[in-house]
Amino acid sequence: MGCGWLGLPLGKRLVDEGYLVHGSTTSESKIDKLSKTGIKPFVIDLSENIIKGPISQFLTNVGVLIINIPPKLRGEHVENYVSKMELVLEVLYKSAVTKVIFVSSTSVYGEVSGEVTEDTVPQPITESGRQLLASENLFKSSTRFKTTIIRFGGLIGPNRHPINTLAGRKGLKNGNYPVNLVHLDDCIEIMVSTIKKGWWGELFNAVYPLYSSKIDYYLKESSKRGLISPEFERNVTKFGKEIISNRLIHVKKYVFKTTI
Repeated sequence: MGCGWLGLPLGKRLVDEGYLVHGSTTSESKIDKLSKTGIKPFVIDLSENIIKGPISQFLTNVGVLIINIPPKLRGEHVENYVSKMELVLEVLYKSAVTKVIFVSSTSVYGEVSGEVTEDTVPQPITESGRQLLASENLFKSSTRFKTTIIRFGGLIGPNRHPINTLAGRKGLKNGNYPVNLVHLDDCIEIMVSTIKKGWWGELFNAVYPLYSSKIDYYLKESSKRGLISPEFERNVTKFGKEIISNRLIHVKKYVFKTTI
């Protein structure tokens, strides 16, 4: 559910692995793009009050549902993301789905400082973080299916990297804070591993174990790309949060594939 920057290549990978994949999009123009990858496309528009489109057909004979729909909480049209997820739950109860992967974000941790594992109590400070956490709890509390929640760090990959917007900027805050990013390739690999290895009922942080400050990392990245280096200020009173992918690395023995 949601075939965008992350969902489309994930769907293609699952097709390549031999799975029958249904994929949703809100745009008629993307139907051909999904079909060419082997994904069976469905145009579905999810709002706070109604699901438009053939949602029952989309869920027919589906055992595993991957929910990859980020909250839209910026700009003029702010939505109630929790209400949208409640609608998804209603249709799931009428379907054959027994397993769910809910794509979440490390933003649920808010401004917690120091090392952050899956055992750290989230303290979201943004509306997006609060609604994501509430939605996680909705799925986690359901006894009708097993849900694995994956809290991804900042997503990078083809045509997507923070240095492209940070290059040349001055007076950036918190230069000593840790970098918490994960590459698209690992996002896909983690979700495919969850399905193939049966990692259900789990909660995973998914951040590449870089252990570098923003100053050091973005200086290197700007130099590598021939861009003007951004200038950061250090926060001498706070360290920021360092997301640890504890359960993936130490429990599941997952090895991150792509260096960030």
